[in-house]
Amino acid sequence: MRKIFITILSLVVLASCMSDNQYENYNRDPKNPTQVDAAFLFNDAMKSLVDQMTSTNVNTNVYRMFSQYWTETTYTDEANFDLTNRNIPQNHWSEMYRDVLLDLTDAQNIVMESDMSAADKTVRMAQTEVLLVYTWQQMVDTFGDIPYSQALDAGTYPLPAYDDAATIYTDLLSRIDAAIADLGGSGEGFSIDNLYGGDVSAWHKFAASLKLRIGIRLADSNATVAKSAVESAYSAGVFSSNADNASFVYLGTSNPNPVWTSLVQSGRNDFVAANTLVDIMNGLDDPRRPVYFNENLGPDTYDGGPYGENNSYESYTHVGDMLTDPTNPASLMDYAEVSFYLADAAARGWSVGGTAEEHYNNGITASFDYWGVADVASYLAKPEVAYATASGDWREKIGTQFWLAMYNRGFEGWTVWRMYDAPTLNLPAISGLPVPTRYTYPVNEQNLNEANWMAGSTAIGGDEQTTKLFWDAN
Repeated sequence: MRKIFITILSLVVLASCMSDNQYENYNRDPKNPTQVDAAFLFNDAMKSLVDQMTSTNVNTNVYRMFSQYWTETTYTDEANFDLTNRNIPQNHWSEMYRDVLLDLTDAQNIVMESDMSAADKTVRMAQTEVLLVYTWQQMVDTFGDIPYSQALDAGTYPLPAYDDAATIYTDLLSRIDAAIADLGGSGEGFSIDNLYGGDVSAWHKFAASLKLRIGIRLADSNATVAKSAVESAYSAGVFSSNADNASFVYLGTSNPNPVWTSLVQSGRNDFVAANTLVDIMNGLDDPRRPVYFNENLGPDTYDGGPYGENNSYESYTHVGDMLTDPTNPASLMDYAEVSFYLADAAARGWSVGGTAEEHYNNGITASFDYWGVADVASYLAKPEVAYATASGDWREKIGTQFWLAMYNRGFEGWTVWRMYDAPTLNLPAISGLPVPTRYTYPVNEQNLNEANWMAGSTAIGGDEQTTKLFWDAN
């Protein structure tokens, strides 16, 4: 007993002679580090964000169905707008809050507590802020009002309140303005950067282009704020070519584009091109068809599956080979998107350095260049494509070609339709339900955060798939 007491006393005295840091080091397992590098969290969150926005796994992402670029074969729930069978809103909500927003916020906290230079801190905080703003906007544009000011702090707010979507947008504009300013400094960005390889000036363009997107979203609900934001973003320097695209680099089968995982690695045949898209492209004799689609039905033959129907995989046009490449990059934002926003702004009479027709042509050209399709001039000269002669008002002209250009970015394709009401989408063959304008809130929110869910639902006019977002005012 005496020996035990002496041993304990010796350990206490030894511990009292150590600094707190020295003592902590004895409790750290070098094989299981307790501190995570900010760069790791930043890039892990980035990959989670890109994967989620790119994936075609119907458990997590059905935007390609909402935009009616693709439709389904055996299992048709999602193409018929049944999101609750697979709990899709919950899966998206959890992925974005847990694996993107929370990781990015933790990365910012680690950067602020680090001993790096003030200039480097400023730039890395700004890079992280760009992705945070991107993700928050995406969540608002998916659900409407969401937990924002009380989110990500479960200790203080275990049941966070829902913030007004328009108010969130106002705050996001302030945050992106600060990020744009901070990305003009002299600091160095994260050493690991799968979007821009550490090029801070490229992040500055991305931030300005994101501000342009936020501004355009507000154009029909708050034109004064929208005009100011759009013109300011243009002056800050938005994307000017496909070289500026926010494209994530995939390495192949060891780190593949998630579309390859769903379409190739799985060995499944769950999707065909939708007749909604194929019919419009056939009507325009669109030269992008051989890369958008596979010519499995024969040369220059494209037949889309009736949207929402139980389609035979062998009977309809398949997805193109470029999309099934495991190394195919995935874009969070691209030059075509930016060009069509500028076309929209110019059509409203705002100062964005060109006419609506010029920016419209730039958007189509950027899409052709991205897909490696030649002779865009002949396409632009078609009466049904040319800005001066294409059918409809400026919304229909821009909306249709914008939607065609977003083929590999389902969420933006769906959002184009919500903003411009163009092109005309089909009702699904089986359910006949109208095209959703938002996701409904997750079931967990209804069960675990009921009071705030009810308040948020009431504020937006009801938790329905057809409830319009605040900016969908046209």
